[in-house]
Amino acid sequence: MGNIPRKGSRDQVVDSAKSLEDGPSAALHWKLYEAIMREDCTTIEVLLRYHPVNQPITILPNSTSNRLLLSQPTESIIPIHLAAKYHKAQSLLCLLRHGADPEVSTHSRDTTGLTTLNLMLLHWPVTSTTWAKPGNRMHRILTDIQNSAIACLRILCAHGAQVNAQGEISNKSSPLHLAIAYGCYPVLSILAQNGADVNAINEASMTPLHMAANMLNKEMMEVLIAYGANVNCAVPSTGNTPLKLAVCTASSKAGRLLGAGVSCIHLLLTHGAKVNAQDYKGQTAIHEACFGGREAIINLLLEFEANVNILTRNGESPIYMYLQRSFNLRDTALLARLLYHTYPLRMTNNQGILPAGIMLPEFRLLRDTLIKQSRKPLSLQDICKRNIRNIYGEKYKWHLKQFLPVTIWNSVYCCYDLVYTS
Repeated sequence: MGNIPRKGSRDQVVDSAKSLEDGPSAALHWKLYEAIMREDCTTIEVLLRYHPVNQPITILPNSTSNRLLLSQPTESIIPIHLAAKYHKAQSLLCLLRHGADPEVSTHSRDTTGLTTLNLMLLHWPVTSTTWAKPGNRMHRILTDIQNSAIACLRILCAHGAQVNAQGEISNKSSPLHLAIAYGCYPVLSILAQNGADVNAINEASMTPLHMAANMLNKEMMEVLIAYGANVNCAVPSTGNTPLKLAVCTASSKAGRLLGAGVSCIHLLLTHGAKVNAQDYKGQTAIHEACFGGREAIINLLLEFEANVNILTRNGESPIYMYLQRSFNLRDTALLARLLYHTYPLRMTNNQGILPAGIMLPEFRLLRDTLIKQSRKPLSLQDICKRNIRNIYGEKYKWHLKQFLPVTIWNSVYCCYDLVYTS
């Protein structure tokens, strides 16, 4: 109801605009600015008779009647960009109905090539209603801000905004890439519903799912997968899949400290991610997990039949990657679990170099034991046990128990072929 003018107010606006038509443009620009910020559509309509809708308006820094500015403008801005930046849905709709072009680009010093949609994503409100108790004033304010931004996005999409256009900024990212980069979670489903390509690639040949997996953002990953994102798409230059990127981030020091990423990895695996996909170096997710040494991730990958005997192009096995870091060697239980699945045990890479971690003096006994075992072949019986464990994995362990005699099943799953002490 705030946009319905009092009797005679339209005439007052017309008279005021006419008086500015031949006068200084700064006053006309300021009035249009104020009308957009107030969402006063009646005034916007009148002022657009005297100012082209796709031409920028300039607000001088010394304007004194500033009551609605969130930050003092110092550069020109196109009216539709102003409405989008500050999430003024009614103003945005009014401008679009009067011929505003949603694809018009900015050309200022710092924001060259931004369309209205790009600008909106860059200024998406970073608000979380978990910051405040539901029902209180702050919660309502945050909810209103988010809802206004969502309303603006829906209006833009309904009026032909290009949801697959690659901008001139940010590595030619699509709106979906930008939405992930700037944490605009509510944007993803709206863009996808309006035809955004969830498998689009940016300049680095990464899809939105690559980016979300690398950030361990499960909510975004779920939305992208629900709309058909390819969980096995590989970056051409590196061969990295979303699974490999998620494991890499989750296995990093920060990932270990925060305990993050296991649910993201599980999400990818349950939606068909190939656990043994190799990158351009021949590394798989289990190589990355073993180097990081995070038990929860290693166990999860083993559950989904990760191959612990696959070699990189340089002849490095997952156990080799595990032995690279001295930090990992202190977890003898996890080391024993990996050895439980490994055969043959390769202690060197293609250049004959031993893992760096095991070369420390404190691990001399462990090193000597492992080297000795790597040179001692297993019996045919033990090799068969390993093969059964590796083929059926932990996933089908109990299912297999229904078909094997108890003695044989126990010999496969209830004993360790190699026992090491450090």
